[in-house]
Amino acid sequence: MAMFVHLTSAANAPRIRRSGIRAVGHGQGRARGVYCFPVLPSYTLTHQWLRELARFGSRGGLVAVHVRLDDAEDVLVGRYTDRAREAQAAVPAAESVRRIAALDDPRGWEVFVPRAIRPREVHRIRSAPQVVGWRFLPDAHGVRPCTCFGCRVRGGYGARRLRERLPHPLDGPPPPVTVLLARVEAGDPGDTAALRETLHWFGMRRRGPVDRLRGLAAHPDPGVREDLVWAVARWSTPGVTELLDGLADDPHPDVREAVEAVRDPG
Repeated sequence: MAMFVHLTSAANAPRIRRSGIRAVGHGQGRARGVYCFPVLPSYTLTHQWLRELARFGSRGGLVAVHVRLDDAEDVLVGRYTDRAREAQAAVPAAESVRRIAALDDPRGWEVFVPRAIRPREVHRIRSAPQVVGWRFLPDAHGVRPCTCFGCRVRGGYGARRLRERLPHPLDGPPPPVTVLLARVEAGDPGDTAALRETLHWFGMRRRGPVDRLRGLAAHPDPGVREDLVWAVARWSTPGVTELLDGLADDPHPDVREAVEAVRDPG
């Protein structure tokens, strides 16, 4: 029997003892299952994912759930970067342990079980130190962090100070809202390039002045109207749904396709 460790919130421990581990993680191809890692001689490597998973919050800290799987059961094994390319290999559980144990550097590797874990397969649950492992990615320590919109963690510890210390040339920190609104209201139709840049900055916010931007839905440039869709799509501000409803009937196909894309990202 192959032994693996699954890291989860301590609050889930009673439920796992009672009914096993739910298949909630999405693997390649959006398959549902459970992520885990082989139990290796190195305690640090076995629990390498602790600090990275702790960044996303946990109730009562994280615990290590040891799981026994049949050696012949098929699992997916690969580096986390292989997941998006659907390049993780389907192998028996025992082979996944052998492959990872043979690597010179198994950091960032993972095993995905494409099903739920049954209660009888849970070997034990124990506490785990919360300071083991890497954060962000292996070897990230000492590397200048990227503050672009795609890489940064919104709401993370020290995120605002990091953006102020290492501003990204395209992704901020953005100008104050008053400055952005002044650009929008400078004229009609105004400078198209300036308006599109302004909408780029607005798109990095969680909320925004929908009523003050609503007039751009009638802007003569379809590029401005399309950028308006992308800017407000993630906002939680009341009025966004109604604004997108109006843009869904825009005469330009690029604007209509943008509305479809933000409403059905899958």
